[in-house]
Amino acid sequence: MGDNSVFVLDNGAFYAKLGLSDENEPKTILNCITKAKSERRRPFIGNQIEECRDASGLFYILCCQRGYLVNWDVQKTVWDYLFSPDCCPVQFAETPLLITEPLFNFGSIQEAMLEILYEEYDCDAVCKSTAVDLAAFNYTHSEYAEEWNRPLACVVVEMGFSFTHIVPFVKGSKVKEAIRRIDVGGKVLTNHLKEIISYRQLNVMDESYVINQVKEDSCFVSQNFNEDMRIARKRYPENTIVREYVLPDYTQIRRGFLRKPNESTDGVDGGEELQTVRLGNERFVIPEILFHPSDVGIQQMGVPEAIVDAINLCPEETRPHLFANIVVCGGCALFPGMQSRVERDVRALAPDEYEVNVKVPENPITYAWHGGKRYSQSLSFMKSCMSRNQYEEYGTRHLVEKYDS
Repeated sequence: MGDNSVFVLDNGAFYAKLGLSDENEPKTILNCITKAKSERRRPFIGNQIEECRDASGLFYILCCQRGYLVNWDVQKTVWDYLFSPDCCPVQFAETPLLITEPLFNFGSIQEAMLEILYEEYDCDAVCKSTAVDLAAFNYTHSEYAEEWNRPLACVVVEMGFSFTHIVPFVKGSKVKEAIRRIDVGGKVLTNHLKEIISYRQLNVMDESYVINQVKEDSCFVSQNFNEDMRIARKRYPENTIVREYVLPDYTQIRRGFLRKPNESTDGVDGGEELQTVRLGNERFVIPEILFHPSDVGIQQMGVPEAIVDAINLCPEETRPHLFANIVVCGGCALFPGMQSRVERDVRALAPDEYEVNVKVPENPITYAWHGGKRYSQSLSFMKSCMSRNQYEEYGTRHLVEKYDS
């Protein structure tokens, strides 16, 4: 551990990304407790789920509801595991902590979080930020952005577990009145895929863990929805979209995989008896919810419209810079085709004279963590830290009011 290292914890609603600022990559760990039907007595904390022999019918106990931290007992249990010798041992008395919270977090939740960090974990210095702020810092201070060519403005589109946020930044500050939120995130997509498969083929309503993997392994963003729908109606082999997903049996197959229909599965015993789910238009209809939330009854704008709407609420002179610097992060940004579809749809809605650029980082899940790592090495980091002395002298409410961004 370096003398100047900072512990960076991007405390997401589904995944926590954590590690010291002198490490190259963070650990990505489930920010919840899971219980399995097969081992009822034992709760699995974070990534202990990998030790579970049969992960079918898993039950999640989440710390966050609708993106906000409400279950402190679960969060405390997960943090105890995260900061333990088994995971990421850290002494907060010597190491500052940079932790993320959701946008527009409630004051009461902020106060409770600070109190737990100072009292239970003996923190000496805490800096709180949001994943969106750290992603914007990473984008505007990245190696691509030389000092003389640093973007003055950007739009961060964070596709998280509970929500998608669209946040314009101008000269490092959020334009608060232009922030847009869509109530669609990874959770809605997984739940909708569960419903479709349960209705059409096989009851998987209790299989959130497995269907989340099905979504990650098989879904993609359509570039031409009507054309893909036309192809998906055909029979195989003219139908180039249809695939079979081989479900895990937890004896030989720990994680399922995609294969073409009627393709033999060599090297797996009992290949004939493998349980499969047939995926046709589900593969692109699920991510489409991000572009048309009304498909699942959420009467809100899709991501491209929300981006344009947010930019139009910013000062006119900033708009060309905002359209040219759109960065998409969060787990849903991993769907193949996301970058080109968002860019194309925003281009269609934006004024012709503006250049439109959309970037999806190599790893959109850890992008904010890397921004935190970069921020922890900047001069403004120490200024935004709340010290234990301040906490003891003034209490949590003063800190929340003083440092509320």
